[in-house]
Amino acid sequence: MSFQEQQPEHAASEVPVHFGWETRKASPSRRTVARRNLVRSARKIALGAPAELPILLVYGIDPSWSETERKEADRESRRLGYALRRQGHSVNLLPVCGPNLRAALSTYDPANVVVFNWCEGIPGLDRSEALVAKTLERLRFTYTGAPSKTLSLSYDKARVKRRLESRGIPTPKWKLLTTPDDGGWEQYPAIVKLAREHCSIGVDRGAVVSNAEELRQRVKFVLETYQQPALVEDFIDGPEFHVPIWGSDELEMLPPVEMDFSYFDDYHERLCSYDAKFTPESRAYQKIKSHVPARLSPEEMAKLEEVSKAAYRALGCRDYGRIDVRCRDGVFYVIDVNPNADISADASLALAAAKAGYCYGKMGSRVVEFALRRHLAAQQSSTPTAVPTSAVQPQDGISSQKSEPSAPPVAAQEGRELSDQQSRV
Repeated sequence: MSFQEQQPEHAASEVPVHFGWETRKASPSRRTVARRNLVRSARKIALGAPAELPILLVYGIDPSWSETERKEADRESRRLGYALRRQGHSVNLLPVCGPNLRAALSTYDPANVVVFNWCEGIPGLDRSEALVAKTLERLRFTYTGAPSKTLSLSYDKARVKRRLESRGIPTPKWKLLTTPDDGGWEQYPAIVKLAREHCSIGVDRGAVVSNAEELRQRVKFVLETYQQPALVEDFIDGPEFHVPIWGSDELEMLPPVEMDFSYFDDYHERLCSYDAKFTPESRAYQKIKSHVPARLSPEEMAKLEEVSKAAYRALGCRDYGRIDVRCRDGVFYVIDVNPNADISADASLALAAAKAGYCYGKMGSRVVEFALRRHLAAQQSSTPTAVPTSAVQPQDGISSQKSEPSAPPVAAQEGRELSDQQSRV
């Protein structure tokens, strides 16, 4: 069954958090204003200044989360929204609290807004991050981050491995296991991962195994607990680097973040486990240190950059991402590729951007700029014959005069049957 067949179409009822720009009344000269704003935005981007096109920051709030988790997600999203506003952007926040993404977006015109996609999935649907991007594509929105095909690929670690190997990119030896046995694996120590997850879910000190019996027990645990295949991989017991990269055509590596495991003598603990990332009271969280930039020679830094950019391109990442790499005997091995990596203020991408001279708001603005360039290129290449519709319909309690029906928005006029090249917008 295809991805599209597995996932239903969604309609939405989420209530957006308004910043003010969405309630502007329609003007008789909308066509002139819209085209003028496109020209102004293009000039501002060329000068490194924020464009006038509003930004819609879309993020998920799953009702099944605890109240603390919901508040934290909302707080972090607002933090980014306010940081973008301080850089001169007009920003609207849209929390997605249910399976109705399509309807939540229905009041916004794709021609007049760019989506900052910070929605990691449809609430209630596991591994639906790609579905969010697919919905934005179907609705003709320009959005930040990786396209749906890349996000879908990134959740299948076996396919990622094959893609990296096909491009000659170093990655640890691996094997996919679907039954509780060792599959003839003979290289130890090894690490057992979930084959279809991100965020180090299922990774703890028990994931590192030293012999065939431990491997069989861990694979059995993964199959029974998470109901998905296990990926066994040669454990690279060496320094780990989180390499932030941004851009699409021209790529830039931000200062790599080195994870320092020197506190731990036991190699079972020298890894970025789930606790190391998300459990502040854990020893892993407290004792693993970070160095920005990584402590590498210029030659080593150049090798790391080459491998990381190759992996970024191999998976089709866009705008920003993070490549996780480990080093052994002078070889940099890609252990994971993270399109749409975490952009929280305390995550490695923001830390690296700060080291490169970007405050949090400027980092977000830079990501927005990549999407704005795509949006403006698509808009300017079209020759609209009608006025774009308003970015947002009038809200309850706001009156507006009836006007004649307008033609489809500019984005819809680019062609109802999208080509492969167009579908990325």
